[in-house]
Amino acid sequence: MPELAKTYDPVGTEARWQQAWESQEAFHPDPKAPGEPFSVVIPPPNVTGSLHMGHAFNTALIDTIVRYQRL
Repeated sequence: MPELAKTYDPVGTEARWQQAWESQEAFHPDPKAPGEPFSVVIPPPNVTGSLHMGHAFNTALIDTIVRYQRL
C-alpha cells in the first residue's frame, strides 16, 4: 500500500476526478430514464458563528436522503 502524502494536492485530485466524471457523463442525466425526478434544495451556509455538530448533521442528513432516493 502506498504511503499517504503529507500534504493534499487539490489540483491533481480535482483533475483526475473531473476527467472520470466527464468520461462517464456524470452530469448529463437521461431525461427518458424511468422514475420520478428528485431534487434537494440546499441553502447556503450561515456565517453567524463557528462550525458545530449541527452543520455536520445537516450535511449527513441530506446525504442520507439522496442516497435513499437513489436505491
